[in-house]
Amino acid sequence: MPSNLYTLQDPTKQYPTPKFQKQPQRVPGLDKKLKPLADHGEESYHGSGRLKGRKALVTGGDSGIGRAVAIAFAREGADVVINYLPSEEADAKEVIALIKAAGRKAYAMPGDLRKEKFARDLVKKAAKKLGGLDIYAAVAGHQHAVEKIADLKTKQIEETFETNVYALIWTTQEALKLMPKGGSIITTASIQATHPSPSLLDYAPTKAAILAFTRALARQVAPDGIRVNCVAPGPVWTPLQVTGGQPQKKIPEFGAETPMGRAGQPVEMSPLYVLLASQESSYVTGEVYGATGGLEVG
Repeated sequence: MPSNLYTLQDPTKQYPTPKFQKQPQRVPGLDKKLKPLADHGEESYHGSGRLKGRKALVTGGDSGIGRAVAIAFAREGADVVINYLPSEEADAKEVIALIKAAGRKAYAMPGDLRKEKFARDLVKKAAKKLGGLDIYAAVAGHQHAVEKIADLKTKQIEETFETNVYALIWTTQEALKLMPKGGSIITTASIQATHPSPSLLDYAPTKAAILAFTRALARQVAPDGIRVNCVAPGPVWTPLQVTGGQPQKKIPEFGAETPMGRAGQPVEMSPLYVLLASQESSYVTGEVYGATGGLEVG
């Protein structure tokens, strides 16, 4: 459901409000099956050349926030590589087409970030395809709610940490070898990093780790002219929520707990990534930007 992002309006009524219908999907889920559809900026994000000539890698770029970021980067003038799981090919093809429609180069690189070799090779191949790399937006994540700690299996813990933390470290190590001065790394945490839900005992700690990683790395590489910042969203209407990220019983009221009374849309996150990628934020590093509908991010 696209909205006009450039006209003054009441943000509490800008996008759908609860109730939503229960709508379980198999992991990893597809955007086109969401009801209502999410807004990633396909029609609503215009762009104004703020990233002209830049070269960006976006993980999780097929759907949700990553999709919105990839679209925004392209419409701001960047060439973009997106990574996603092979099972998300249908969504990814749509994003590639949208990037090309914006007049930018687009490359699809499917694969599982939990595999260290693939994660490292992804960054190298992305830079080769783009002719360099100066923006890395790490958006891909894994989230699965479990009501009781006794039901939290080791396999799930490993998958969550490998996707959210290990892959971030591996890819960032490779990106830093390739980035010129002025490059920007943007990580993705969550409201869960500081205000964890009781059903997200493995996911929330990974997001807290991302906050700490971002702040520490920013101080380490600032003398090299590289900036590292973080976007902390939540709650946002994406396939992550309906594929087990939230218990199905919580889907009808998803987002109702925010002061704005609704969930965010992916397109409402992408302007923060654009700002942090652009030279406009040249004096900003080690910062965490919340986009939570009024919920406090510590």
